[in-house]
Amino acid sequence: MTHPPHLIAKSLAGLRHGFFGREGGVSSGLYSTLNAGTGSQDDPAAVAENRHRIASAFGADELIGVHQVHSPDAVFVTAPWAGPRPHADALVTTTPGLVISVLTADCAPVLFADREAGVIGAAHAGWKGALGGVLEATAALMRAHGARAIKAAIGPTIAQASYEVGPEFEANFLAADENHARFFAPGPSGKAHFDLTAFCAAKLAALGVEAEALGVDTYADPALWHSARRAGHAGYADYGRNCAAIAL
Repeated sequence: MTHPPHLIAKSLAGLRHGFFGREGGVSSGLYSTLNAGTGSQDDPAAVAENRHRIASAFGADELIGVHQVHSPDAVFVTAPWAGPRPHADALVTTTPGLVISVLTADCAPVLFADREAGVIGAAHAGWKGALGGVLEATAALMRAHGARAIKAAIGPTIAQASYEVGPEFEANFLAADENHARFFAPGPSGKAHFDLTAFCAAKLAALGVEAEALGVDTYADPALWHSARRAGHAGYADYGRNCAAIAL
């Protein structure tokens, strides 16, 4: 089997990881071709095959994920879930061979690792989760399991140039901290544009986590990345999901 193409981060060199977009799968139509989204309206058999192909890139049979709900919650995992996936937005493990993963379609996928300590994490950081503390929760859970020198990579995410927001959106951030104003800039229409990648990077820096941002805009490249916002602007009822995964 040919493994789906994916991006890797220099900051996570030596660890099996990848940011997978929409190439190398079997889905069709608006989901073409690699859609890892179990919550999408795509053919479940196609999604299962796509996820199997991603897992196979790690020499594994399955991806371990959570039921993402834009929360600040991180969970520790030692084996595939015996029942329903927990509602959370980040995973941490110390178990070799487990491929932990998160799904995104404009939100920030963040992969974490302390290679020497043998601890890894994966977080889905949409604006709600990032503002609410999902990155802090992931780092704290990793440190609770022995991590000390954590490195991270922020994968393909909607860029500031593509992320126009309304005044109520900006108000949420300013209510939390007036210094968050630096992550907003006026756009061509006069409305503010938000820099989610820079916001996540600043959060990680404050946590003492050395982070790399890949700087890839999911909205701007329809051939390579799924984008919820782009799908919405096109009038589509649904969209595919990108996948970020990492394993010890």
